[in-house]
Amino acid sequence: MPYPVDETHDPKLESWIESANDPNSDFPIQNLPFVMFDDDTSSHPYVGVAIGDKVLNLHILDEQDFFGRENWEKIDFISSDLNGVAASDSTTRREIRSRLQGVLKAGGDDALRSARWANSALRNLADVRLCDPVLVRDYTDFYASIYHATNVGSMFRPDNPLLPNYKHIPIGYHGRASSIVPSGTPVRRPVGQQAPAEEGGTPGFGPCKMLDYEMEMGAIIARGNELGEPISMADAEDRILGVCILNDWSARDIQKWEYQPLGPFLAKSFASTVSPYIVTMEALAPFRCPAFERDAKDPRPLPYMDSEHNRAHGGIEITLEVYLASQQMRDKGMAPVRLSRGNFRDMYWTFAQMVAHHTVNGCNLQPGDLLGSGTVSGTTRESRGSLLELTWDGDPFANPPVLVPGTQRTPIKLPTGEERKFLQDGDEVIMKAYCEREGFRRIGFGECRGIITPARVVQ
Repeated sequence: MPYPVDETHDPKLESWIESANDPNSDFPIQNLPFVMFDDDTSSHPYVGVAIGDKVLNLHILDEQDFFGRENWEKIDFISSDLNGVAASDSTTRREIRSRLQGVLKAGGDDALRSARWANSALRNLADVRLCDPVLVRDYTDFYASIYHATNVGSMFRPDNPLLPNYKHIPIGYHGRASSIVPSGTPVRRPVGQQAPAEEGGTPGFGPCKMLDYEMEMGAIIARGNELGEPISMADAEDRILGVCILNDWSARDIQKWEYQPLGPFLAKSFASTVSPYIVTMEALAPFRCPAFERDAKDPRPLPYMDSEHNRAHGGIEITLEVYLASQQMRDKGMAPVRLSRGNFRDMYWTFAQMVAHHTVNGCNLQPGDLLGSGTVSGTTRESRGSLLELTWDGDPFANPPVLVPGTQRTPIKLPTGEERKFLQDGDEVIMKAYCEREGFRRIGFGECRGIITPARVVQ
């Protein structure tokens, strides 16, 4: 097991940074997620870790030869992205985590707190800009929630919602890395073709009318593999640096017209938003759970995607929440309204299985590559991770199932009296995620935000 629960997860640990000891903080000393940040004086972004309401600049610590790393490989904290850190192995990353905890914990090594340069190394999160956490060279988005796949399939194929391959392989598509943007970046409503009003007619063209979000989690690849060399299940988790929130914005009407026969294109490539905090696999160790318990009639994964460790610990307990604030709500000073709450434990395929399957053909992953989980949905309406599902009136998990046409929808009512079936211009989508388990400190992933801005139509 590459990520054990150890003394770094002790719930009694506190920091001399008081804000990190707040029980509601996403970033206690037990978390220490990686970030990239800059400010108006920066010539390039810096590598840091978040703790409480602060960010610790690892670039400055490295310049001061603070880590004492003679016994482990050189890691470049001075580069302008986290890909160099990602390329290290889990043993090295555990040593970094242990060293940072040692100088940030109350009553620990006072070397950082007393250093003359400590004030410049420790900044307020409110005073810096958080950037893309890694340089994403490649992006693969999966479809790993059987509940999401069943919901969507039931809308259009009620008698056969899951295609024959779904329970045998993690379904995925190659996404667009260049349009991955950091949290807070405005998202322009996409423009494209929509299906003809009648069979054989001319397709429509214009701004998307069915703009949606997808609540996902993203895995950041650490060490890659050589072309032609697959990654085994035994090694798969060691190849993951950590996890972030991912909003895979989706233009449903454009998608409906274009997705056959080769899958999503313009409906997905206009923007995908990532949260700035990479919560490491080391920090997530206390929140592991068994992989999805498959029905006795379901096929077992083929051996290259199966292991005793994955069956017992392949899942992660992460609570996921989606909020929405319309322009009118913000103008009136109203708080965002929660739309859904789900849990990442409900994924049919684990991140380790995605890594193993992605590389079984010899495909080479690289440090910083992003693997999206696909929309995370559960069996209840509240746990559906997209508006496409949330407003749909069908329920394939009811007893007996309620299967209705995909167009039969009940809009969400906002506190202002506004209604939503899909996103309108000015809507802000806010995603949050956190882990809680008795006997351990709560840790969080921060937020992933984006506001929809009007389309730009080219005639």
